[in-house]
Formats: sequence, C-alpha cells, structure tokens
Amino acid sequence: MARNTAIFSIATGISRIAGLLREVVAASFFGTRGPASAFTLAFQVPNLISNLFANAALSAAFVPVFTELLQKGRRKEAVRLASTLFWIMLIGLGAVTAFFILTAHWVMPLFTGNHFNGALDGLTAGLSQVLFPVVLLLGLNGLLVGVLQSYDHFTIPAISPAVWNVVIIVLLIVLKPHFHGGYEDGNRVYALAIAILVATFVQLLMAFGALGRIDFRLQFHIDWHDPRIRQVFALMLPVTIGLGIVNLDQLINSVFGTLVSAEAPRAIDNAFRIYMLPQGLFSVAVATVLFPTLSRMAANRDVRAMRRAVGIGMRQINLLLIPAAAFMIVLATPIVRLVFERGEFNARSTHLVSVALFWFAFSLPFGGINLLLTRAFFAVQRPWIPTRLAAMNIVVDIVVSIGLYKPFGIAGLIIGTVAANAVMTVLQLRRLRVGFNGRLEGAQTTMITARITVASALLAGVSWLVWKLLDELLGSSLPAEIASVGLAGSAGLFVYIRAVLAMRVPEAHQVGNLIRARLDRA
Repeated sequence: MARNTAIFSIATGISRIAGLLREVVAASFFGTRGPASAFTLAFQVPNLISNLFANAALSAAFVPVFTELLQKGRRKEAVRLASTLFWIMLIGLGAVTAFFILTAHWVMPLFTGNHFNGALDGLTAGLSQVLFPVVLLLGLNGLLVGVLQSYDHFTIPAISPAVWNVVIIVLLIVLKPHFHGGYEDGNRVYALAIAILVATFVQLLMAFGALGRIDFRLQFHIDWHDPRIRQVFALMLPVTIGLGIVNLDQLINSVFGTLVSAEAPRAIDNAFRIYMLPQGLFSVAVATVLFPTLSRMAANRDVRAMRRAVGIGMRQINLLLIPAAAFMIVLATPIVRLVFERGEFNARSTHLVSVALFWFAFSLPFGGINLLLTRAFFAVQRPWIPTRLAAMNIVVDIVVSIGLYKPFGIAGLIIGTVAANAVMTVLQLRRLRVGFNGRLEGAQTTMITARITVASALLAGVSWLVWKLLDELLGSSLPAEIASVGLAGSAGLFVYIRAVLAMRVPEAHQVGNLIRARLDRA
C-alpha cells in the first residue's frame, strides 16, 4: 500500500502541478471576468453530470463487484461484466450527451444569476455544447480505470491526468490566436473548451492502451440478464446520489457566486484549483490505492484489517493535509499572487481568489478524511450510508451559504463548504465506528492528530515570519516572490518534519523509513 501510494502520489502530484500550470495559463488569458465565469459554469455542469451518471460513481460501484469475481478466479465472467457495462454506457451516456447538447440554451441559464447578462448566458450555453461530450468520454474512461485499478495497475490512471493537462495547455496556446474579437465577447474562451474536449479523448485512448498490458480485451457483448449488472447499478444508485451531492458543492459555490458578482464563480474556481493540489497529492492517492485493498478485505470479511487500514489512512492524510492547510491560511495572498497574477489576472483578481483560498484551507483535512471514509463504505458495499450523510452535508452547505453570502460575499460561500465538510466528517466517523464494532483507532488517531496540529502551528509561524522578512527585503518581482514563498515553505517544512519526528508520530517515521530504504536500494 505504501509503495503504490508513493507511486500514485508522485504521478498525481505531477498531474496536479500540470493542472495548476493549465490554470495559470488560462488565468493569464482570461482573468476572472464574466467570460471566464461563463466557462466555469459551462464546464462544471457537464462535469457534475458525468459524476452523477458515470465516472467516479460507476467506478466506485463497479470495482467491488469486479474485484470479487477476480478474487474467486472467475476472470471470464469479470470480462463479460466489464464488456456489457461498456456498451450499455456507450448507448446510455451517448443519449444523455445528445439531450444536453440539444437543450443547452434552455438548461444552462438555470444556473446563472442576476450578474449574468444575455450575452454571458448565450456564451455559457455555447461553451457547454462543446463540453457536454466529455460526459460520455469520462464515463467510459471511469470504467476502464476501474478495471486497471482492480488489477493494481495505477501508473496509467495516475499519469493520464497529467497528459490531459499538457494537451490542454498546448492546444490552448495554439488555438487561442484563431479566435478573434474583443475580450468581453468571450470568443477566445472557446479555445479552452475545445482543448479540454480533445484532451479528454486522449485520456480515454491511454486507458484503452493500458488494458493491453494486463491482457484484458473488451468483448462486443451485452448480457442484460447478468445479475451482476443489476448488482452494479443497484450499488451505483446511492453512489451516484452521494458523489453527485458531494460534487454539487462546487457547482453550488459557483451558482451562488453569480449572486455575489460576475467575477466570483471564476475566482472561487481558481482558489479551488490551488486547494486541490495538496488534496490530490496525497488524500486522493491514499483513497484510490486503498479502495481495491479495502474491497478485497471486505470480500474476505477481515474487519480487523479494514479497521487498521482506515486508521492508518486517516493519520497519513492528516500528516500531509493539516500542515498544508496551515501554510495556505497564513500565506493565501502571496500564494495566489505568485501563481496567478499576470496578464488579465490583476490585483483585484488576486484579492478575490485569496479570500476564497483562505477559507478553503480550513476544509482541506476534512475533505481528505471524507474521501477516504466514503470509499470505506463503498468497499463494504453499503453506499446508502454516505449518500444519506452527503444529503445532510449539502443541506448544511446551502443553509450556511444562503445565510452568509450577502454579508460576507465569497467568504460566506466557502464557510458554508467548510461547515458542511466538518459535519460530514463527524457523521461518517460515527457511523463507520458502529460498523467496525465501536472501534476505529479513534484514541490513537486523536492523539497523533493533536501532535500534527501543534507541529503545523509551528510551520505556520515560521513560514509567515520567513516570508515577511524576505518580502520586505527582496520586493515583489516574480523571482523575489518565488524565493520568498519557496524559502518560507522550505523553512516551515523543515521545522514541521523535525517536530513530528521529535513527537514520535508513527506515520512520519514510516515515511522516513520508506525513503531511507529506497535510497539504500538505489
């Protein structure tokens, strides 16, 4: 698990960095003004639909059933199951995609607020028509990735998002000069939409290519009477609702953002991209690698091993995400200025994005733990539990956001997200504790998390002090900003590592031993 997590973390880290670079390029071209917010909504709606009907939802429902067949040595049945699902999805998602393309000009204005005018509504609809085929492509890709992960092949699924981002960057640079007109008419944003569509198709081709490495070939086979098809879709229904609700949070922020200003949806999305960098570096890696393992443990009814694996996973996530959150909280504005402020992205954009990032940071550990705990419920094929909890999560988010967006603007919307994620964590822990006979290594996790929090506070203090001194000394040029933020992070990380090792945090020593073992073998 540690080895696969390390591989996946490195590959995912590369992908997140490439994704952040993609956002940097897009921000320099489009800033945070109206057309950029129109693109944000046009992309989030099909992305939400892909999570509702396929992609992560189907993968989460498919992997436990598929893995169980492989564990029992019934590979031919597993191949037939995957093949049937592939063709059913091709037909079903193809119809869904066609429907939304044809009705985009009626559907998309439902998601825009009073700060969007007629031109921005039309732009949002047009961009969504280009992007809706992503629903079909992501659905098929999610199934193929589920097959690869069930065989413990994580490399291609991990690196394909990096390739996706690189393709987008290249195509965006190439295509943008071919779209003419002024900035405010939004024509240039179509270059980004087309780039995303092409890159998603490339990602699907990579998954197809990776199947050959495990000698897995899809068949032209549809067996409507296979009971496992019904089992997958029965599992998929609550997973679809649960993941859809979780992913709805980002769309809610953007939709309510249109009530704040035309710039708010894009500003929130830019902050979310920075927020997702540490999230993807570790918590997504842990949850993805651990999911097939938990599924196998569940198939073998090994509750003790599952309890231990979930406990270690939570502590590993806290080890990385709590210090990352502390660093973002104290240096939100310098981080945003360094990453985005150039071209069309001005000082006002920096202010809006940094406010969102500051509050997003508080949600970072909760989001990571929620991802892991949700996968644990999926592994034991009890997806209705996190689905019900996710519904409560979204109610909390909406209530808090409605209550706070007028007095606090963007900050109020993100506080709603923080509150919802915190409630979701508490509820999932309580319910999972019942499923594990009252034990989830809670005392050990609480004690270690307290030590991590103290070390993170030291990181925050040292990082802010080093940045402040260097910022006053070096100025605000790009090299100076790189030096001040980079050295601040390095100094804080050094203090943090020394602190968690001195406080004998076991997970920190595990990582250190793994690194030393790798270096010795090298």
